[in-house]
Amino acid sequence: PDGSPLSYPPQFALTSDRVRYVGDPVAFIVAETLEIAKDAAEKIKIEYKVLPSVVDTSKAMAPDSPQLWEEVPQNFLFQAQVGDKEKTDNAFSNATHIAKVSLVNNRVVQNSMEVRGAIGSYDPDSGRYTLYSSNQNRHMLRDWIANSFLKCDPTMIRVLVDDVGGGFGMKTHAYHEQVLVLYAAKKLGRSIRWISDRTEAFISDLHGRDHISDCELALDAENNFLAVRVNTIAAIGAYSCSAGVAIPTQVGPKILTNIYDVPTADVNIKCVMTNTAPVGPYRGAGRPEAIYVMERLVDVAAHELDIDPIELRRQNLIRPDQMPYTNAMGTTYDSGEFESNMDATLELADWKNYETRKTEALENGRLSGIAVCQYIETTAGNPTESAEVMIEDDKVIVRVGTQPMGQGHDTSFMQLISEKLGVDFEAVVIETNDSDNLPSGGGSHGSRTSHIGSVATLNSSDQVIEKGTLIAGEILETSPIDIEYNDGKFRVIGTDRSISLFDIAREAKTSTTLPKELTGPLRGTDTHTIENWSYPNGCHLCELEIDKETGTVDIVRYCAVDDVGRVINPMLVAGQVHGGVAQGVGQALLENTVYDDHSGQLITSSFMDYTMPRADDLPSMQIDTNEVLCKTNQLGVKGAGEAGALVAPPVVISAITNALKDYDIKHVDMPATSERIWELMQ
Repeated sequence: PDGSPLSYPPQFALTSDRVRYVGDPVAFIVAETLEIAKDAAEKIKIEYKVLPSVVDTSKAMAPDSPQLWEEVPQNFLFQAQVGDKEKTDNAFSNATHIAKVSLVNNRVVQNSMEVRGAIGSYDPDSGRYTLYSSNQNRHMLRDWIANSFLKCDPTMIRVLVDDVGGGFGMKTHAYHEQVLVLYAAKKLGRSIRWISDRTEAFISDLHGRDHISDCELALDAENNFLAVRVNTIAAIGAYSCSAGVAIPTQVGPKILTNIYDVPTADVNIKCVMTNTAPVGPYRGAGRPEAIYVMERLVDVAAHELDIDPIELRRQNLIRPDQMPYTNAMGTTYDSGEFESNMDATLELADWKNYETRKTEALENGRLSGIAVCQYIETTAGNPTESAEVMIEDDKVIVRVGTQPMGQGHDTSFMQLISEKLGVDFEAVVIETNDSDNLPSGGGSHGSRTSHIGSVATLNSSDQVIEKGTLIAGEILETSPIDIEYNDGKFRVIGTDRSISLFDIAREAKTSTTLPKELTGPLRGTDTHTIENWSYPNGCHLCELEIDKETGTVDIVRYCAVDDVGRVINPMLVAGQVHGGVAQGVGQALLENTVYDDHSGQLITSSFMDYTMPRADDLPSMQIDTNEVLCKTNQLGVKGAGEAGALVAPPVVISAITNALKDYDIKHVDMPATSERIWELMQ
């Protein structure tokens, strides 16, 4: 805020002087087999001077803490202030009640099912590198490696990405090994293959979250929200990479006031460096942290005022007639029916009979808790996407710069293009694996595919139809204005004279009589840049029981109503909600990344030490959607990839504190393990 210059310490493909976290690579070994490579690793002797470490986010800026970088005094890298401080201070001075909570958004290890891998090769004749890798953005990876490491034209690198077994934001980053396999391939004249093992993944993949926040909510005498004030310290690890700084300072604050009519806010974020793995985007990337802050504040306020948290929310929701609504952070929501979402969720969860279930649980020695939480998110990331649609033989080839990693992108693209062009579903072929197939692409992150990639693809299809209409006019000997296109055919209006899309494409490639500008492949291309983000939103409910003897939590009911705009494929939306909720519940109840304060070693470095959610940690979810069309894109879509991860953490914690209400416990930090809950109850 004061204009001080930013220092960005470099990160090298191999560390040459100082290891700043356990997992910082110092050597790269190439051998014929993995066993030989491991034997070679044991032969290498490295002289380490053991240095003190700081791994605790709250201690990073302490005067006596070790400093990671000379150019980053007190490990304090970056600060941002968002909102109106003066207006917010005035609102707090006039408040009747101020709710306060200090909370931790715990660090998580991302743990994709498929670990990272890379195969590099080099062609000395063409001077081109080829990289096969598991990544979320083939074009960005290509450009990063070319510009930052190999210092070559990006077109000299080809990146191939096939099916990706989970990314979650962690695979947006360019990693050491992707650079090293290319360097080694050129040096040795051999293809080089590397794949992580799970322990390597734990210590070297980008981690997520790791914030501590002091939060306040001001209310007037009628319990209307007046203002929000938040001070956050966000750890970014030993290096700043892959939007590590942008996530807490730019992305999250945009929607911190959530779906509530809050007149003013003041959010201050400080990013600090620690001797830990770098922190990057993790499903939701900043928005879950912001929603967690606001939803915890609302429930703490309800607890302190002894009023129904449902009614406190209802009183302060943004109404549909206030749309478009600009929040206190300057973000404008185009649409949303937040009260409808909440009412539908309560109905889905049989809210009216909850007290009966609560009594039954108590008779069985279990404390019952229930809560609802609301969320909104802003889809984020690269605002530009490229696409190409080409008709070839009897197929429609669709190339788009997004990168699927388990979400079912191919299915949704095939649905859209099949419907748009009136061709069989199976006739549509999606190509998203090769950086050579488009000059640029934005990849997949921030729930951007449906409202940017899909629009670029549909725009490309319009070009195909436009050019095909001109060709049909030549072949059918009529003015293009008299030709209509539907069901995969160009027809002369009012006649039975027609020609199919695929026949038009063949004529364009082989004809010697068509005008030159109409010959060649029948294709359309588009680079689409959005002017407005979209704002998925919804309401989730969690009902759980706590064993009074052990503190063990059992989620017995989980319901959700999500507004993702137009639903292209209900099953894909359901899958995304399920996955996001599972990850959010994992963070809320189970997952905790622990470093040793003295040595900086990662203690929770395997599945023996780090608790991942399993199938029996969740009930069968009841989910529904509320289709409120987005008003800023032609499809009306909003995005569905990250919703569950935003709202599951606060709704689980709120349900736990509701169950513990008689103990006067208003907040439990994540992960709310059985041990932590039992200790609080005692």
